Amino acid sequence: MNIFLKISIVILFGVIGAKIARRLNLPNVTGYIVMGLLLGPSFFNLVTSEAAPIISFVNEFALGIIAFAIGGEFFLEDLKKLGKDIFVITIMEVVGVLLVVFSAMYFLLNQSFVFSIIIASMSAATAPAGTVMVIRQYRAYGPLTKTILPVAALDDVLGIMAFGIALSLAKLSIGAGDVSIFAMIFDPAKEIILSIALGAVIGVVFTYIVKKLKNKEDMLCVIILTILVSTGAANHFGLSPLLSNMMVGATLVNLNNRAGRVFETINDFAPPINLLFFTFAGASLDLSVLASIGGLGIVYAFSRAAGKIAGATLGAKMVKAEETIVKWLGLALLPQGGISIGLSMIVARELPMYSKEIITVILFSVLVFEISGPILAKISITKAGEVNGLDAIKESDK
Repeated sequence: MNIFLKISIVILFGVIGAKIARRLNLPNVTGYIVMGLLLGPSFFNLVTSEAAPIISFVNEFALGIIAFAIGGEFFLEDLKKLGKDIFVITIMEVVGVLLVVFSAMYFLLNQSFVFSIIIASMSAATAPAGTVMVIRQYRAYGPLTKTILPVAALDDVLGIMAFGIALSLAKLSIGAGDVSIFAMIFDPAKEIILSIALGAVIGVVFTYIVKKLKNKEDMLCVIILTILVSTGAANHFGLSPLLSNMMVGATLVNLNNRAGRVFETINDFAPPINLLFFTFAGASLDLSVLASIGGLGIVYAFSRAAGKIAGATLGAKMVKAEETIVKWLGLALLPQGGISIGLSMIVARELPMYSKEIITVILFSVLVFEISGPILAKISITKAGEVNGLDAIKESDK
């Protein structure tokens, strides 16, 4: 079957999945992922490795759009009010999950120091795509929603740094490299700083061009061009496309007082790309990992959830955040996906003797949290009373 027919079937299954999900009062994302699972190797095996190039492109492009939208939440005036609180909450969330996962692996399951510290460092990053989609679908807005996206973005940054340090410590412990403390901190920090710098430069140029555009079609073309350039340049220089695209969005929202029309334009274009992204994500999940995972994967999944929820709750209490944030933030930060899988590929290259077990655990965790994450995010924003919050704002402005 050619690629055009395969993509047609993927879109059809995604649409059907979303309709079924809405009937069951679940997020569209859950329907996309479950129907994708049916198309993958676990069932119909329609989406195979032959489609890897197109899947890779869709994934990178969709993540670029999502990162760009998240960057739009980093408006400096708002961050000045929330900046310190967001930073404290994120630090506590990351520290919480690192400590709980490491303790569970090393002390409870008697895993090696190298395995424990690497798998713990990979647990910090949140995959924000599912949560962003849920927030959009239910038009959520409020204190919790405004906190979720910055925290999810920052914990990706801190997660990358934690992984870089953990990888250096792991190599030192097995004598696989002579790594200085400076290199341990500087190497991941360099990637983050250069990724942000790249996004800022592209963002300044993008903002200047956008100010000159009047036509919506031209604007959409320039937005897509910018996301592709940012993603391609980041990959070319070995940087993070997620961070660079995030910075493009952040630069735009702070330099252009009419940035809202740009984000509305890309949001109108994004739905079919998001459908493909999440349905392909489901198709990449393989239930066969369940046969070999045993208690290790189950303990990892539970300890990651416990660490993130406990850390976020403690951080929110420390800054005296609103009660809805204290109660429900952690539940919305559980999705795990692209970044963790990407880091596992680095483990395969740098620590091959540990890679098989680590990759199996991560794939199991992605399977669990890709399906449950959007549902838990919906529960959190519903319990916080922020569903249809955007509509309530529009009504109050009339």
